Amino acid sequence: MIKTDILIIGAGPTGLFAVFEAGLLKLKCHLIDALPQAGGQCSEIYPKKPIYDIPGFPEILAGDLTKNLLEQGKQFEPGFTLGERAETIEKQEDGSFIVTTNKGTRHHAPVVAIAGGLGSFEPRKPLIEGIADYEDKGVEYIIKDPEFYRDKKVVISGGGDSALDWSIFLSDVASEVTLIHRRNEFRGALDSVEKVRELTLLNKIKLITPAEVKELHGDGKIEAVSVVKDGETTKIETDHFIPLFGLSPKLGPIGNWGLEIEKNAIKVDNSLNYQTNIPGIFAIGDVNTYPEKLKLILCGFHEATLMCQAAYRIINPGKKYVLKYTTVSGIDGFDGTRKEAPKAVVQAIN
Repeated sequence: MIKTDILIIGAGPTGLFAVFEAGLLKLKCHLIDALPQAGGQCSEIYPKKPIYDIPGFPEILAGDLTKNLLEQGKQFEPGFTLGERAETIEKQEDGSFIVTTNKGTRHHAPVVAIAGGLGSFEPRKPLIEGIADYEDKGVEYIIKDPEFYRDKKVVISGGGDSALDWSIFLSDVASEVTLIHRRNEFRGALDSVEKVRELTLLNKIKLITPAEVKELHGDGKIEAVSVVKDGETTKIETDHFIPLFGLSPKLGPIGNWGLEIEKNAIKVDNSLNYQTNIPGIFAIGDVNTYPEKLKLILCGFHEATLMCQAAYRIINPGKKYVLKYTTVSGIDGFDGTRKEAPKAVVQAIN
């Protein structure tokens, strides 16, 4: 039985930052994640994709953000159960919880924080006959390493942020990038749409709209796609076809825990601390929902901070915690390290 103060389900950015905030309160964390490594989507789906809205970082790769968060929390010695899915939860008489994974690993904690991001997810696949025959043979639904497409011909299909952002990024990597969307309008950020149009004028991206990929061609691997536009079919040679139609998220077993669910997300009380309808269970990050919710990493960091404050009060009833700035108090790691700002030396004048 693994015992901890806060059991965090999900080792993405929000869960990892919660380790640091809990550590400042002298609370121990253990994280469960179905993926074999920490980082969530930042590690599994787009480790090489730049992120632009992390405070203090004009630009940081998703994989580097994960490394930094792991380094930040390392001094508080978190535990990890990776490659296992949280399956069942049992509330104990004292109000604590036992969470068991699909592999039978049991965890005991007075507080559970669900930070599962979008939950388990699968890519939405286009309805193209025989597409499964080309999966991992030129058809990819997720871009993990852009260098894989170095000097290759790439066809991307989709109209959201991922399709736009990767078309822009790969325009400096691939020998040829073609972006195909079934509408003239895109659902992505306006600056990304404008950037794609600029690169189209510079012949760095070939934009085909409104159009759809209807057929795939190749002997053992993808060699070309058939695109239908205005009733006419054109065959485009390519080394890779990447349909980016988003992910289909699923809460998985967590959806059967008696939590209040709304549109595949967990409802929380955002006026206080992101607690669910079950006292002692919190939901932070993309997995939760409340009025005016924004699914941003920086919002998840804020939610994790308030959750840890509430967890402290549950674990230490009646004990008052006085918040101190780290610039004043410094940081005492569980590993014996001490970090603090250098103090000014005052010398007497004789």
